[in-house]
Amino acid sequence: MDTDKKVTSLREGFLVKRGHVVHNWKARWFVLTPDKLLYYKYEGSRRDSCQRGKILLKDCVIACPFLEYESRPLVFKVQTKHGVDHFLEACSREERDEWAAEITAAVDKLGMADGKMITNEPVAAESQLHNINLSKVLHSMYDVHSGIKMSNHVEQGCTYSNCFSGSAVVDWLVFMQLALTRVEAVTLASALLEEGFLRTIGLKSVEALRTAGLSGQFMDDSTALYSFSDSLKKRGCVKAETSLSAVELSGKVIKRGYLLKQGHRRKNWKVRLFVLRSDPAFLHYYDPTKDDTSPVGGFALRNCLVSSLNDNGVPSGVKGNIQGNLFKIITQSDTHYFIQAPTHQQKMDWIDAIREQTKD
Repeated sequence: MDTDKKVTSLREGFLVKRGHVVHNWKARWFVLTPDKLLYYKYEGSRRDSCQRGKILLKDCVIACPFLEYESRPLVFKVQTKHGVDHFLEACSREERDEWAAEITAAVDKLGMADGKMITNEPVAAESQLHNINLSKVLHSMYDVHSGIKMSNHVEQGCTYSNCFSGSAVVDWLVFMQLALTRVEAVTLASALLEEGFLRTIGLKSVEALRTAGLSGQFMDDSTALYSFSDSLKKRGCVKAETSLSAVELSGKVIKRGYLLKQGHRRKNWKVRLFVLRSDPAFLHYYDPTKDDTSPVGGFALRNCLVSSLNDNGVPSGVKGNIQGNLFKIITQSDTHYFIQAPTHQQKMDWIDAIREQTKD
């Protein structure tokens, strides 16, 4: 998955991109250069030698987070100087913010070379939190159309409906420009929590509220859950239901990332979003092109065997013209999964992380 030697690569990896004509989502391999963002299509298990498109970065404006896609909270937007919008989705909030920051840095460097003002810095330099109206913030957050989106979340084997995560609140406050930074957004959310406008849901946020000081009451965390106060009931009450699938998905997220997986029937290779969890130890994979938040598949990791495959030649059971960085997982029921990582280092990181979860 190495890029062409002629290209100076600042960063590269999988992102999911929305199409311009047909608004479907497709996984693409992106390469950030000092003045362009290139993207390539994957055919089977190999990247096309010819790029599928490019985004010229000069005078682009980056919006991160970008929350207009309800089922895709990890999207950021790159708008070109001609007003063309490119919507890109990362595999985690950390990846999203890192991509956005590095693209912004490249844009700003191009602007400074031309003697222009940097366009991606916040216009306001001073915090407005000292005179903000918390009731107005609550009404905006509660708005059915533009407010924060409520959904089902899993914690400790229970599915909680009509709630949202702490990081989703922070994303929304920054996106709505009610806070300049994530730190400011946490301070504002803590004030909403202290005033009783928000309430904790599940063990993690409850424990944080009980043990932390004022500054640490609210958690910018995708696994800490919150909802509106009990007095606001029109948008639904929080219910907890336990199911087998909820137990599988209730573990702590150890690692997330885009990997290539070989299908069991057709033996074709497709990009999947893999999520590794502990307590209980499971590996689930998702189709990043679909809006469905349920996993396509997954399996328990207890007593699984994980091994690195030699990149010289095509190992037995593997189909297609692969590019290497392969590893194999054999489950307790003797199902074989062939997986390809973008780089050798990522392959070894995944192997080490998975092996840690296979122990009794």
